[in-house]
Amino acid sequence: MYQIMDEIKQGIQYVFQTRNRLTLAISGSGHCALEAALVNILEPGDSFLVGVNGIWGQRAAEIGERIGASVHPMIKDPGGHYTLQEVEEGLAQHKPVLLFLTHGESSSGVLQPLDGYGELCHRYKCLLLVDSVASLGGVPLHMDQQGIDVLYSGSQKVLNSPPGTSLISFSDEAANKIYTRKTKPYSFYLDIKWLANFWGCDDKPRTYHHTTPVIGLYSLRESLALITELGLENSWRQHREATTYLQGRLQGLGLQLFVKDPALRLPTVTTVAVPAGYDWRDIVSYVM
Repeated sequence: MYQIMDEIKQGIQYVFQTRNRLTLAISGSGHCALEAALVNILEPGDSFLVGVNGIWGQRAAEIGERIGASVHPMIKDPGGHYTLQEVEEGLAQHKPVLLFLTHGESSSGVLQPLDGYGELCHRYKCLLLVDSVASLGGVPLHMDQQGIDVLYSGSQKVLNSPPGTSLISFSDEAANKIYTRKTKPYSFYLDIKWLANFWGCDDKPRTYHHTTPVIGLYSLRESLALITELGLENSWRQHREATTYLQGRLQGLGLQLFVKDPALRLPTVTTVAVPAGYDWRDIVSYVM
């Protein structure tokens, strides 16, 4: 099983475009990876800046509050994104140890730009945490190049693996924050120090930590192998072409896309504005 785990680590490093040693899979969904990131990075009293432009920012803020962090939400209406100037204002005002941004906000279909945000955070001694559950594999993402300190994603989106496992990676700076904590993370199951050892990310002999979802890990390993064989550039292109076609046909029917700016539309999730004269609740009830 350790061989499979090592191959999964290599696959994650490829799809994340990172060389981070502290890279592993979490036995849980992408939501579990979000919690793993926050409970290991944040300590009670830490200042936490959160981009809340949809459900995932709301969840991050909620978890931060439960940890006891000092949470500072930057609230946007659905469909909004964060500019470098807005983020810098938040960094200067709140001096956070961590900033959370959702790369692909699936609840609204927004693609958050990331170029320059990592560098900006580092100027303010802040780590950058990015949710890429809905974007990984469907849009260019370069963890090291973009200065992302903590990146996580899920198995069941573009990777097309069964839900129940997630991917996460930490920069050296983020790892240092974890290993120099003054308090233990409140979750033993998600304690990255233990998981890092279990996944062979340190120099110590591996120690059993928990029973892994073996079938899920075998599936994740195969999914990572398939996207590696396809190539990230080809995956990005396929999703771009498919969403361009879909959006064109929807607009041809007279429907309006919810995200107005084409550059901010998430290629993996297309959102449509509710037509005049319809109640969105009726549409959701019919579809679901």
